[in-house]
Amino acid sequence: MNEALAERMPVATGTDTETFAALYERTFPRVYAYVASLLRDRAAAEDVTAQAFERAYRRRTSYRARRGSREAWLFGIARNAALDELRRRKRRARLEADPEDTGALAADDHVELAVRREAVRAAMSGLDGRERDLLALKFSAGLSNSEIATVLGLSETAAGTRLHRTLTKLRKACND
Repeated sequence: MNEALAERMPVATGTDTETFAALYERTFPRVYAYVASLLRDRAAAEDVTAQAFERAYRRRTSYRARRGSREAWLFGIARNAALDELRRRKRRARLEADPEDTGALAADDHVELAVRREAVRAAMSGLDGRERDLLALKFSAGLSNSEIATVLGLSETAAGTRLHRTLTKLRKACND
């Protein structure tokens, strides 16, 4: 298995190679965060993230650099795996708990943060699935607009425009 993980990812130019293990180590936290934001269920997110990396490993020879970055390719696979899970469930699951705060805040700050989180949660519930997916790709996965465009099959301009409109809609809902 270690030899298989150490295989180089194929690249069209032949000059830039990365092992699958290195890709996994570099992208796992972002892929998991993205999948968790879509599924809203930590246990299911762990399973789907594992499935996504398994699919990516099996399809590693299908990666083509001219079609986008390794991250965009990987997040496309993760997105499809998460959507498969959502279709299987036929419903959206809720997160079991809020992500743990890593910064220690004063008691007053906790109250303000809780109010902000609830406002964002309420605003997010008003977005459709495509808008939530777009925000998850941008902020949970940390992808660039170009990479988001590749994952969603859009032009970079269309991805940027949709992201801007979604953020404007989210800000307005949070302020209401």
